[in-house]
Amino acid sequence: MEILDFSDELEVKVKKYQRGEAANLEVLKDKKLKGQLADREELFKKSANAAAKAEKWLMQTEAGRLEADGIEKTWRFDQHAIAKEVDVASRKNQFDLILPDLGPYTLDYTASGRYMVAAGRKGHVALIDLHTMKPIKDMQVRETVRDVVFLHNELFFAAAQKKYTYIYNQAGAELHCLKEHGSALKLQFLKNHFLLSSINKFGHLHYQDITTGQMIGNYRSGLGRSDVLQVNPYNSVLCSGHAGGTVSMWKPTSAAPLVKMLCHRGPVTAISFHPNGHLMATAGMDKKIKIWDLRKYEAIQMLPGHAKSLDFSQKGLLATSTGSFIQVLATSDSQDYSRYMIHTMAKGYQINKVLFRPYEDVLGIGHSNGLSSVLVPGSGEPNFDSWVANPYETSKQRSEKEVRVLLDKLPPESIILDPTNIGTLSIKKKKEKRTKQDLEEEKEAAVAAVKNVHLKKKTKGRSKPSKMARKKQEGIEQAKRSFVEKNEGGGANKKQKRITEMSDLPVALLPFASRKTS
Repeated sequence: MEILDFSDELEVKVKKYQRGEAANLEVLKDKKLKGQLADREELFKKSANAAAKAEKWLMQTEAGRLEADGIEKTWRFDQHAIAKEVDVASRKNQFDLILPDLGPYTLDYTASGRYMVAAGRKGHVALIDLHTMKPIKDMQVRETVRDVVFLHNELFFAAAQKKYTYIYNQAGAELHCLKEHGSALKLQFLKNHFLLSSINKFGHLHYQDITTGQMIGNYRSGLGRSDVLQVNPYNSVLCSGHAGGTVSMWKPTSAAPLVKMLCHRGPVTAISFHPNGHLMATAGMDKKIKIWDLRKYEAIQMLPGHAKSLDFSQKGLLATSTGSFIQVLATSDSQDYSRYMIHTMAKGYQINKVLFRPYEDVLGIGHSNGLSSVLVPGSGEPNFDSWVANPYETSKQRSEKEVRVLLDKLPPESIILDPTNIGTLSIKKKKEKRTKQDLEEEKEAAVAAVKNVHLKKKTKGRSKPSKMARKKQEGIEQAKRSFVEKNEGGGANKKQKRITEMSDLPVALLPFASRKTS
């Protein structure tokens, strides 16, 4: 019985790694092609079986979720009840840092989820190692900080301050002052392209390559002030929300937006993208949260409520925040998003930003009185890939990874809406042959255009009615002749061109040329 269960489980895993249904080879008559395709299908089957067997060793941890029994509801479980059931290592991820005089706070995590950088509006910036819960650097920049974001690793981060954007290292030393960005309101980092992007209070969008310092793009959105900016992890397209309810999608090589969507009947307050890149969540002042399918650009679900901040987790949970209230939405079996968890902060705490921590079931919260972290079971990916993001990497591994990602850096031109089109050949469309009726209509239109031409009056009898009529008739004949030569008499033009080319040849080559053309 156990062997049967194991084989059934293995069969399910094999289906996950298969490349669709096998091709029907019985209809092929070419024996050589049939044999080649049969060998390839056998190779695909072996690779799927090997991947399914290796998953037992690679995927050692299973994702967990809150499960309610009977009439219980998952959103009725508070953080105290969850903390009693988890291990000590997970319990330490639940904390509150009360800093009432320096908020509201914003935060960002590294790709591995080990480090967090937090910035208070009144100039406080802190870099924290979440494994040891010790601050690496704590400093005061003595001016307003609107946003903060990590660059390619935890050694560097950028802060949007009162007048300019600055880049700091892990020790808190100022490395660069990026004056071209102006007074940025929101920052985003495109890790595959090493581009630091920002939008400032005038609605200007900037892209700067941090490896060379070159400004790749500087565009005016034309839609006014905006502090909503998010990057799609699937295709690295930047998305900005505006006061008119529109959402614009940008790439660094185009001054015009790729897509403009009217998402809300009021200003857009927050945007977030699902890790697969096909779902987008938006919130507006019209008190609606909408889930969009970006493959069809249609709203597939609309939820009531206002949200100042939105964020999707690695497993697809959606966190929304408004005032001091947080709601986590979940979906299962391709159903709509519904309430999964709720959390209410202490009275008077105004939430500024919510952000899921990668590879952990943790939701980070930046609010007016400091920083908080709550447990959200089932939100993080339980198995990390050390080639992509390693929370336990050493300094040597980090330096080697930095070299590798720099060698794999993508050019800005590779940012398009559908990245699967890169490397494919464009299909040459055949010209549609025009029918006789279409040609007749075009001919009549050309003749009518000539008839409506107004001829200038001339002196000394050159504007007699007979002469004017003759000129119009000559114009009509010329229009018909040119139309026929263009559409029907192409052979004559080719022959004339061939004769001209032959006249340019030396005398010794003329016999061969004439033989070729005959």
